Amino acid sequence: MMGELIGEVFGTFILILLGDGVVANVGLAPRLAAPAYNWNTITWGWAMAVMVAVYVTGGVSGAHINPAVTIALALKRGFPWGKVGPYIVAQMIGAFLGALGVFLVYMDGLVKAGMPNVWCTGPGSVFGQAFWGGAGGAAAGGYSLGIAVIAEILGTAVLLWGVLASGDAKNMAVGANLGGLFVALTVLAVGLCLGGPSGYSINPARDLGPRIFGLIVGTKGLFDGLYWLIAPVIAPVIGGALGVYTYDWFVTANLPKS
Repeated sequence: MMGELIGEVFGTFILILLGDGVVANVGLAPRLAAPAYNWNTITWGWAMAVMVAVYVTGGVSGAHINPAVTIALALKRGFPWGKVGPYIVAQMIGAFLGALGVFLVYMDGLVKAGMPNVWCTGPGSVFGQAFWGGAGGAAAGGYSLGIAVIAEILGTAVLLWGVLASGDAKNMAVGANLGGLFVALTVLAVGLCLGGPSGYSINPARDLGPRIFGLIVGTKGLFDGLYWLIAPVIAPVIGGALGVYTYDWFVTANLPKS
């Protein structure tokens, strides 16, 4: 059990170190002009972060690195409920430490920029400031909390479909140890196709752990209102459950029995 928890801490640390790292890199644009902030760069960076984290720690803990995945696997895949709480705590610790790693790497740029929100999704994030008000054109407005919740639920459901399909021997399971790559590409697809309204947290630990760290180092507005709880934390848990149930309803039930 302790080894599994260490794996979850380490895997989630890698996820946030690289994921929030790419946000800080292109958001602060230390070597490029401000228009270097590019959504494609962000989505590819996060996908590669998932891939590295899964391959590094998958053999130790299964590389859930996401409370929504852990809860979904407990609901329908026999993951022990007694491990759910410890796994989530480990994921939160790893996410917090990953944000610390990003802070240490980009400290100079973050301090000079006034400690912007490179940590988490939602109002005040670097994405919102750089895209809507940046060189891309005039402000185009934002999305409501309700729309962000829908985006998070469906995005997390898609993530679970990819996770479940990648290891489903009765379906077209990914072979040759390519499961981690397939999951990473699923995350890429979610970011490119569904990530706009909410910034695609699709992972409560990914959002809340760095958000807490951002509060400590002085980023403003991270816990204003209830957005921080509803869209990036509660909605992914609902989406994960929806994903695992719908996969069994629409796919598992119709696969060959032999």
